[in-house]
Amino acid sequence: MRWQGQELNAPPAQGDDSRAGCGTASRATPPGTDAPGATATASALPLPAVPGTTDPLIPLQGLVRSVRTPDFAGVTFHEVLAKSVLNKVGGGSNMPFEWTVNPYRGCSHACVYCFARKTHTYLDMDSGADFDSQLVVKVNAAEVLRRELARPSWQHHHVAMGTNTDPYQRAEGRYKLMPGIIRALADSGTPFSILTKGTLLARDIPLLKEASAQTEIGMGISLALVDPELAKRAEPGTPTPRARLELISRLRDAGLPCSVMAMPILPWLTDGDESLDTLFSALAAAGATGVTAGALHLRPGAREWYLEFLARHYPELSGKYARLYGKGTYASKEYRDWLAGRIRFFKAKYGFTGGARFLRPAGETVPGAGRPDAAPAVSQEALF
Repeated sequence: MRWQGQELNAPPAQGDDSRAGCGTASRATPPGTDAPGATATASALPLPAVPGTTDPLIPLQGLVRSVRTPDFAGVTFHEVLAKSVLNKVGGGSNMPFEWTVNPYRGCSHACVYCFARKTHTYLDMDSGADFDSQLVVKVNAAEVLRRELARPSWQHHHVAMGTNTDPYQRAEGRYKLMPGIIRALADSGTPFSILTKGTLLARDIPLLKEASAQTEIGMGISLALVDPELAKRAEPGTPTPRARLELISRLRDAGLPCSVMAMPILPWLTDGDESLDTLFSALAAAGATGVTAGALHLRPGAREWYLEFLARHYPELSGKYARLYGKGTYASKEYRDWLAGRIRFFKAKYGFTGGARFLRPAGETVPGAGRPDAAPAVSQEALF
């Protein structure tokens, strides 16, 4: 892979197998939380400081090199060789899938509320700016996945992508990992789903149509903010809401299903009736086949980053959030029950009879518009 950019730690000369090794970390990484292992361990690569900073690059397991390119100002890519890319979801999870694939760690979409931010701390990086700009790329993901799917022990479970960081973030335009991953899953007959905010997905629509003839697939777009100005502040690295709505329509026109994860709904910013009506109306017009919506979670890692964003842009809301969330992850039950009722009302108004389903037969038509029973308009301010 050739880069017209700055290579921060070049691979050693041919014949030196130390390029697959781990650098010597100044702090230990918790076992089992790093990216899958390197192909071999030998002498450590020297990792010079990133220009403009005083901190050395954090050594990563399987690191080949760290590079910057003018096309991605302020972003460093840490290319690693992974031993495994199929990840088993931990026991006790309430997720509707058992296996995931994440070709990237960290995400340049830079969503201030992203629940996955804390995972970067497992790499001895911070959950704020590092999560947005220090991106780990599993450059051999497709090759390793194909080997794993060929094992006799593989039971063809549903594999979910986009559950941690976005597989179609901007880096995918450079590394092009997803076509090989999709082909590996389809050729093995493994059902899979993709959740993304990235309009780069449009590049792979022909490939996804082919894959849908080989196995069951599900497509999901993450879109909860349709106000372009708010999106610029809260999701500065994402494609615009309009571009994602157009992507939903393109997927539907191609005969592919497309559910929407309308999460998170942001208290006092996007939870009013006008905002919810605008959101669900736009999703229905785009042809979404199902919607799941819910309130913002403030998990550790994301919590600090989001509250800093709030204090900077909406300081008048800081006290309200403190009362609504306390020191916990979830908004009060009273608020969540209130919001769930408003979401049910607007889903019914626009014909969404169910939630987002990420494995449904391709070509399913959009549900017909419903005529809900009148629901009383309850003011949030009256409750909170």
